[in-house]
Amino acid sequence: MKIYNAIEAKRLEAYVTEHDGIKPIEIVEQAAKTLYEEIQRLVEISQSVKVFAGPNYNGCISLALARYMSKGGYGVEVYLFNTAGQLSPECQTNRDRLVQGAPQAVFHEITQKFELPHLTEDDVVIDGLFGIGLSEPLTSSFALLVKFINNSPSRTISVDIPSGLMAEDNTQTLGSPIIRADYTLSLQGVKPAFLMADCQPYIGKCKILDLGIDSLPDDTPALYTLDEEYEMQLLLKPRDPFGNKGTFGHALLIAGSYGMAGAAVIAARAAMGSGIGKLTVHTPSLNNTILQTAVMEAIIHNDDDNFRFTTPEPTDAYDAVAIGPGLGTKQETAVAFMEQISHTVKPLIIDADGLNILSEHRGWIQQIPKDTILTPHPKEFARLFGQSTNDFDMINQAREQARHQQIYIVLKGHYTAICAPSGHVYFNTTGNSGMASAGTGDALTGILLSLLAQGYTPLDACRLGCYLHGLAGDLAADELSEEGMTVRDLVHYLPYAIKQLKNA
Repeated sequence: MKIYNAIEAKRLEAYVTEHDGIKPIEIVEQAAKTLYEEIQRLVEISQSVKVFAGPNYNGCISLALARYMSKGGYGVEVYLFNTAGQLSPECQTNRDRLVQGAPQAVFHEITQKFELPHLTEDDVVIDGLFGIGLSEPLTSSFALLVKFINNSPSRTISVDIPSGLMAEDNTQTLGSPIIRADYTLSLQGVKPAFLMADCQPYIGKCKILDLGIDSLPDDTPALYTLDEEYEMQLLLKPRDPFGNKGTFGHALLIAGSYGMAGAAVIAARAAMGSGIGKLTVHTPSLNNTILQTAVMEAIIHNDDDNFRFTTPEPTDAYDAVAIGPGLGTKQETAVAFMEQISHTVKPLIIDADGLNILSEHRGWIQQIPKDTILTPHPKEFARLFGQSTNDFDMINQAREQARHQQIYIVLKGHYTAICAPSGHVYFNTTGNSGMASAGTGDALTGILLSLLAQGYTPLDACRLGCYLHGLAGDLAADELSEEGMTVRDLVHYLPYAIKQLKNA
């Protein structure tokens, strides 16, 4: 699914109006009907409803919604803010329709002074003050109104987006007054801001409402994509029934140090559980017994050093290489790491301590081969490329680095962002907070390594690998709870995740 920012969304509205002959007022009416259907599930008929509407598109929709709710038997009180004395034509039309068609609704048009209403825990606030067209933080009277609503005991439902929140870049608005919604009913699609962790406190429970506008051209450009099940099904390759272990790839995993054998075990098990034909693990000799016992399917190559990685491995015999989990950052290891990646011409993944080594030697980043996959979590990313002011800024930094270095950056989080060399960002939709525990990143490395070795492109491996990784976590959480699951459970459910995706 494409995700459009505010500018792109406006272009699409214009396209629908021009090519399909759907007038803006008709879109508003459809939006209000769709919202009303959903709000009936959220609001009891006995509850009092306070609608706060601005003089813009969101206010126009909220006025139409108030009309539907009033006619449906809700007790509705509407506050339309028209302090500039300028309503849009659609807003003026719906103002008149509300006043004439639903006289039982209490209507206030605010042109100057506004007396704050009394809000109780039995009230429901409909926030239709501002939408995605907002271009600056809220100030003066609107800022006070937002603070008043946030401090009230009422439940708040935001139309399309919480007022005060930008659709995409909230660098200037975070910290300013923003509606803290209990529910956000987003119209027609996801807003980029909804995918940012620092915007979550304002959004509450979010539901996307389809307005039935399905005539948008497939080639309409968008900077962001939300990866969904049907797209991942298309990426999943059919298994060759006449294949052998050579058909499905041979990968090299360079992982582990003394005391960190578990990282190598987790990554190796995840690789073996996601379709690879053969796996070789390069690890210090003191980890040999652990690896041979825990991952008996893998081939073990012992490093010349008993404790850490110091001896680069030739890669000609392999289809893909991953390096980093549990490696450590000792000087000898760092030198061997740099020699390893500079001589690797096969598809490459750098994770965990591989990223930490790069952060300690930032000049080496320029020598990373093109199309390499880096898998940092936010703290690792900050150590690599510097601090960000907020989540949007961090994703923008990742986009620029991916484009500049011509690499793939998998920025791990609730909605893991896959930043491609093209500058496009793909957000993953699977996963849960139960995966916020040690080792889950190592499992992702193993999955990505397996897919690369099987011949997936780096982009497809990133998108499909993140989806399967999160889906396995979701299956584990469904069975065991988010609190009780561990990375071992995630790896256990990985084959089930593949099966579910194939059979969906």
